Amino acid sequence: MTTNNGPVMAAAANVGGNHDRQHLQSHLAKLAAIGIALSAEHDLPVLLEKIVDEARVFANADAGTLYLIDDTGKHLEFTIIQNTTMGVRMGGSTGPITWPPVPLYIDGVANHTNVSSHTALTGEIVNVPDVYQAKGFDFSGTRQFDAGTGYRSVSMLLIPMQNKEGEIIGVLQLINALDHRGQPTPFPPQDVDLIASLASQAAVAITNARLYRDLENLFDAFIKTIAITIDEKSPHTAGHIRRVQALTMDIARTMNEDQGKFREFRLNKDELRELSIAAWLHDIGKIVTPEHVVAKATKLEAVHDRIALIRARYEILKRDRQIQALQQALAEQRPEPPASPAVRAEEATPPDQDLAGELTELEAEKRFIEHCNQPTEHMDDEKITRLQQIAARSCVNVGGDCRMTADELHNLSIRKGTLNEEERKIIENHVRVTHKMLSELPFPKKLRRVPEYAASHHEKLDGSGYPFGLTAGQIPLPARIIAVADIFEALTAPDRPYKEPMPLSRALAIMNSMQEAGHIDPEITDFFINKKVYRPYAERELSASQRDC
Repeated sequence: MTTNNGPVMAAAANVGGNHDRQHLQSHLAKLAAIGIALSAEHDLPVLLEKIVDEARVFANADAGTLYLIDDTGKHLEFTIIQNTTMGVRMGGSTGPITWPPVPLYIDGVANHTNVSSHTALTGEIVNVPDVYQAKGFDFSGTRQFDAGTGYRSVSMLLIPMQNKEGEIIGVLQLINALDHRGQPTPFPPQDVDLIASLASQAAVAITNARLYRDLENLFDAFIKTIAITIDEKSPHTAGHIRRVQALTMDIARTMNEDQGKFREFRLNKDELRELSIAAWLHDIGKIVTPEHVVAKATKLEAVHDRIALIRARYEILKRDRQIQALQQALAEQRPEPPASPAVRAEEATPPDQDLAGELTELEAEKRFIEHCNQPTEHMDDEKITRLQQIAARSCVNVGGDCRMTADELHNLSIRKGTLNEEERKIIENHVRVTHKMLSELPFPKKLRRVPEYAASHHEKLDGSGYPFGLTAGQIPLPARIIAVADIFEALTAPDRPYKEPMPLSRALAIMNSMQEAGHIDPEITDFFINKKVYRPYAERELSASQRDC
């Protein structure tokens, strides 16, 4: 058993002859190629598998294990296990390994009994010709494994994985170097430093992949934080972006798996991530949209619902009319001899037979205006004319319009919904702001179409959408997916103040009519409805009363 810590080129000093020089040159060329391959891989599970694969090929080893030091710095975790003879591949893309980790410390004392923990603690390379003959380390676990599986561990090489900061992040363990006959043999000393160089390159690659992963996670978390911030501007839109993103990905993944209409449609991992980020950011422009416009529950709502002001005015009108009637009755009375209190009270009652009718009419006007203020009240010409007549009347003894202001009349005359034309433009502008904001961000090449996808979810195939009035040929398919998800979420959302939660059957009927009108993609909509892509979403997000189909 040997330990060393020599540099890569030390191997060159120990070789001689053309054969050894060719062997070294071949290994150096392989080492360079492996380094390039490892540095290009950013998917951490795939990278970890590739490290053990390449190291085993390079050293002609039958088996290999990759340990990584956990976040606490107190354990070595099994990350990759490979064994050709046994046909075993564990960890990496196949999922985590559940074997217990190797402790680096036992009762606070460094664990030098286990060879892998010793390597991690000291940074020494350990080359064991035969684990059954080795002394100084406890190989009882290896022998127990062999006894239980029928495998025969012979040679073992353990190399610390040190990154460019000098930190040991793990241990690469190779088992059973094979000779030309396929029989276990010790790992050649002249190859150890080259394998150590490979392990160092692997450590750097792992560090870079972790950094890449951490940056992606930070970016994703930041995006979700922005989405939550936008949703939380109003309790009535909370969860909208999250729901649209989830439904977008439901649709995209189902289309990816389809063998019928969309059998030619395939989004790879990077393209799915690009679509997901676009869905998370599709409403980022609403960060500048006033809350009272986003969540306008009634036609008169601004900072508060101005219907309260109109109710107050009508109460004042009724009070003033009663006062006027009393004053008129008092003025018409003639002086008479004093009477008893009961007689005076009876005679003080105004004999105005029209007052009750006027008060009833004012109450009817008020109730009519209250109805007009509701988001479900569709205003036809007759209703609007009546509103205009009410607004044109002058208040008694005031001489001005005190029933409603011009702005209130303007809002009450909204024919459908709660938004007037100016407010609708403010809402529509959020998509333009979305495009402007996202276009300023330096998205990497794999995400370069995020601004386009996010800003196109209100475009319509017939060109009547916004903000750019794109037509069918100009709207990318991923943006059409977001559009379908956004519309379905808006129709079925249970928390909108301006409408009751809509049952599935009604929402799907509306979507079907929208695709027939050329507003949304007919193939995606048809696929969404007929394949019941909405069902998992409905089970997660909708009430039982809404799930009627």
